[in-house]
Amino acid sequence: MSLHHQLDQLPEPDPQEVAEWLASVDGAVGAVGHRRTARLLRRVVDHARRAGVPLPAPTVTPYVNTIPTDAEPAYPGDESMESRITAWNRWNAAAMVTRGNERGGLGGHMATYASAAWLYEVGFQHFFRGKNADGSGDQLYVQGHASPGVYARAFLEGRLDEAQLDRFRMEAGPGGGLPSYPHPRRLPWLWEFPTVSMGLGPLSAVYQARFNRYLHNRRIKDTSASHVWAFLGDGEMDEPESTAALALAAREELDNLTFVINCNLQRLDGPVRGNFKIMQELEGQFRAAGWNVVKVPWGVEWDGLLATDTDGLLLDALDTLPDGQLQTFAARDGAYIRDRLFTGELAGLARSYSDADLARIVGTSRGGHEPRKVHAAYRAAIDHQGAPTVVLIQTVKGWTLGPGFESRNANHQMKKLSGKEFRAMRDLLELPIPDSALGDGQIPYAHPGPDSDEVTYLNERRRTLGGPAPARRVVARPLPAPADKPFTSLNKGSGNQEIATTMAFVRLVKDLMRDKETGARWVPVVPDEARTFGMESLFPSAGIYSPKGQTYEPVDRDQLLYYKESTSGQILNEGITEAGSLASFTAAATSYATHGEPMIPFYIFYSMFGWQRTADQFWALADQLGRGFVIGATAGRTTMTGEGLQHADGHSHLIASTNPACLPYDPAFAYEVGVIVKDGLRRMYGEEAEDVFYYLTVYNESKIQPPMPAVEGIEDGILRGLYRYRPAADDAGGPRAQLLASGTAIHWILKAQELLANDWNVAADVWSAPSWTLLRRDAMRAEREGRAPYVTSALADASGPVIAVSDWMRAVPDQIAPWVTQQWTSIGTDGFGLSDNRDNVRRHFGVDPHSIVVHTLRTLAARGDIKPDTPDLAIQRYGLEEQE
Repeated sequence: MSLHHQLDQLPEPDPQEVAEWLASVDGAVGAVGHRRTARLLRRVVDHARRAGVPLPAPTVTPYVNTIPTDAEPAYPGDESMESRITAWNRWNAAAMVTRGNERGGLGGHMATYASAAWLYEVGFQHFFRGKNADGSGDQLYVQGHASPGVYARAFLEGRLDEAQLDRFRMEAGPGGGLPSYPHPRRLPWLWEFPTVSMGLGPLSAVYQARFNRYLHNRRIKDTSASHVWAFLGDGEMDEPESTAALALAAREELDNLTFVINCNLQRLDGPVRGNFKIMQELEGQFRAAGWNVVKVPWGVEWDGLLATDTDGLLLDALDTLPDGQLQTFAARDGAYIRDRLFTGELAGLARSYSDADLARIVGTSRGGHEPRKVHAAYRAAIDHQGAPTVVLIQTVKGWTLGPGFESRNANHQMKKLSGKEFRAMRDLLELPIPDSALGDGQIPYAHPGPDSDEVTYLNERRRTLGGPAPARRVVARPLPAPADKPFTSLNKGSGNQEIATTMAFVRLVKDLMRDKETGARWVPVVPDEARTFGMESLFPSAGIYSPKGQTYEPVDRDQLLYYKESTSGQILNEGITEAGSLASFTAAATSYATHGEPMIPFYIFYSMFGWQRTADQFWALADQLGRGFVIGATAGRTTMTGEGLQHADGHSHLIASTNPACLPYDPAFAYEVGVIVKDGLRRMYGEEAEDVFYYLTVYNESKIQPPMPAVEGIEDGILRGLYRYRPAADDAGGPRAQLLASGTAIHWILKAQELLANDWNVAADVWSAPSWTLLRRDAMRAEREGRAPYVTSALADASGPVIAVSDWMRAVPDQIAPWVTQQWTSIGTDGFGLSDNRDNVRRHFGVDPHSIVVHTLRTLAARGDIKPDTPDLAIQRYGLEEQE
């Protein structure tokens, strides 16, 4: 059987030269064996790459530090001083969680920060830039479970006091307390980014780094000095969002981004990869995606042991040693390690080491516990250009908390230390805390004093780096209101032209993007559906953002609406990723705080695929106090003709209603869209900016858009959620009903109003209900405040039963049923969607005009307002027997 190579299909100018190279490899294998030959070839390849030969980097390298000890840069700080500072922080973090649990089992996590303390401390002392210089600084995504360590450091700095530490996880009541995890909404002067919903931190960090470049390339703000640091757990990397955007970060060369993954080999219940090696696995993933990888598994004490490994036997053993066993080594003695690792040919390597030495080196000497190793890795990350960097650094989970904590499977659930364990910790950390303070009572906090050498050093380092970190800072910067012309244009209606509310919104935003004062601050975010939503007209005018510009000639270059990419492009066309699009939106929606630059993002998507896929991210957006417009296009369960079950949204408003920061609207007409957007600009970007965001559902069904009725208070009614759009014509004393609808359903009840009057002598008032959810929220507030809800007052003089209709599940309008004093009933599109034309699907769900008439007649007949057989007559007249 002949052996073929991929390159055989290409011309080879010198076959003899190739043969000689291959023969030399065969000779090396025969002379020194496979292991030694592999090491020789690795050195040759590394040398060739350094010489500029364009060879791909290996996806996995040996299980040793990327940066050898003798290549580490000089440490720029006072290690002894920084060790003392770190010791105080370790103590207070453990004391805070322990005291909280002694007061009432409030929970908290100790082991994560204990393992990662130096990962943060080196950054705080030498890398993380504060906001005092340019208002941006660096962006820190702190691992959620490590929050006690950040609180402890803020205590040492003087930004928190003992009383605040004692309110850890006690947020109810006057003054509040410290939130369990990084929650900007709960502690807005400290936390910038919510991270404890694991996986969202890394995804958001990528898009934050990308948005920093977007601001810079569009010349809105110079963010060239800002660096994004994301601190992650190795177990967290199992979340699909954690690695969802790695290719984007590499493709856009985001060298302003560093991931620091704390490989303590443990997740919540046990080993991350008990039978495998998580650090090697992650290295392969990140290198394959195009990232620069810096690996730091071992502390300096490994150097001597590795230096004796002339045959590579120990390296081979480490490459194949499963993580579960390495974790066990951290919890066992040296004799155990000798018996399990240094056997056979490896026995000679350990002969000169005592069991205590092996326990110290193999068991616990990890790169993440040594500031010089951490500093060297961070320096390499900052200095690397052209690609993001991931630092894979190994620690022992629970480090310094004692043998009962360190490397134990249950340490994530262990919430307090005993007095004996605190005394051992004090001795290990060499803290000047007397035994008298560690009796049977409450464990004390410890502080060296505001004028101590430690605090002086710490504060000086932060001054040099631009102020405290993490820190969130908002400087009021209201944006001027745009001109009225774009809004008044919608108020006039569309004349004889049929347009969908989606198109009305797009036209409005296109006009607003021309505004001289604020137009450049609009950030359209689209998950590769711009043409579906009629946004292609923005391509040549606003441009699609790309850090590369446009290096090709687009196939439609000769057309008016060609696909134009630009380094200064305004549109963020994210590809087919709702998660990435929302992360991008979040970065823009919080730019007013992160960078002091208010931006006006709108994120437009298939309404079915927004909230349903990414509700957790929307919750994080609310936590991060984001502001902007979220647009659920092609909304409703029956407007997507032919698309079927998975495209038919009848429930996104229910999900949106659960988010307290979201103001959801389902506008029926173009003028309602204008009123809502104008109000949103005022509330989110005006003099008294609010930390809310708007959700508008818009439709792809083209209709004549009417002018705004000349009704007193109509704008207030639109914004509050209900107004009478078209009263019934004067009637001759017949029965009366009230028809309420939102979105595209307004057209069904308008037709039903006509049929009821002409065919059955029933007078029906038509009401537009742009927001069922806001009506409900107002009613709940009214109950607390002892006043009448708006919905009750608005309908107070409306006679007859109320029938609510929408293209949503009945539960959406049913939100307001308790506060409607009239007889209430609703019609909706409960169930799965299906493919067909709109008329057939609406008849299937019983929301077409004829079905609405029958439903109304049945309600009136049950009340005795009309003859009992009237509904049956209507069913026969409209051919609805099959639906029955």
